[in-house]
Amino acid sequence: MIGSGEGAVFEAVAPPEADGERLDRVLARAIPELSRSRIQALIAEGRVTPAARRAVAGQTYRVSVPPARPAEPEPEAIPLAVVHEDAHLVVVDKPAGMVVHPAPGHAGGTLVNALLNHCGADLSGIGGVARPGIVHRLDKDTSGLIVAAKTEAAHAGLRALFEAHDIDRGYLALAQGLPSPAAGRIEGPIGRDPRHRKRMAVVERGRAAVTHYRVDKAFGTRASCIACRLETGRTHQVRVHLAHIGHAVIGDPLYGGRRRGLPAFPRQALHAARLGFRHPATGGKMLFERPPPADFRELSVMLEDLNF
Repeated sequence: MIGSGEGAVFEAVAPPEADGERLDRVLARAIPELSRSRIQALIAEGRVTPAARRAVAGQTYRVSVPPARPAEPEPEAIPLAVVHEDAHLVVVDKPAGMVVHPAPGHAGGTLVNALLNHCGADLSGIGGVARPGIVHRLDKDTSGLIVAAKTEAAHAGLRALFEAHDIDRGYLALAQGLPSPAAGRIEGPIGRDPRHRKRMAVVERGRAAVTHYRVDKAFGTRASCIACRLETGRTHQVRVHLAHIGHAVIGDPLYGGRRRGLPAFPRQALHAARLGFRHPATGGKMLFERPPPADFRELSVMLEDLNF
């Protein structure tokens, strides 16, 4: 390799067993710093020489990585609760109310804006753009742990872990009612609700989804604190699955509604309390846990004080 990271030039020789194999696959194995999708983009841009679709055994290929373009989102000095940070990734305890990624209606004030400011020069280009590598998301009004990559290699490694469901993800939810049994497994494919396009639902042709739950605390029979562990990671999975079994998250505007006798809450009472994974660079086991924020704890006290 000549140079390092974005702006570097990599050279790789195709081994004998790779003769005739797709070039992007061969180069992805030979250059772990670049993801296969990034290499595909570089091939399409003419930045791999000699140009070819299939590898030739013994051929030396040169991969030129251009400097990262400036990110479209602007850095913003937004305070972050950083739980862990190293040269490869950063783990943050995201507050409720913060959107993860800029989108229509949320051009600023997002986690990405905050990370761009926080990481500064330590942030390498991912996919050719200087931006943090978001590999999973939390809903705007869900608080808790989220990891973002700082390098191309870490992004590819974390994405592979999430795609393989090789991630330890645990949530705490304050929910309506008291599930029976007190612990169990919710299995139901999740897809777009055919009657409400902004909602997800358990539907026959949805993507496979499994949630394991356990009642941590019962507030009489009208509310409970439920610990959930995700076996898969689908959009709104905990919210959809708890609503599906009749125990929607308190305050959830899409799946819960207001239940008589329970306190009002301005958001879904859901917190990503646990996040574990193998470090994409070192292979070491990483495990982080964070307690729920103040509003969640205050609601717990209110539920405990109610005369059920």
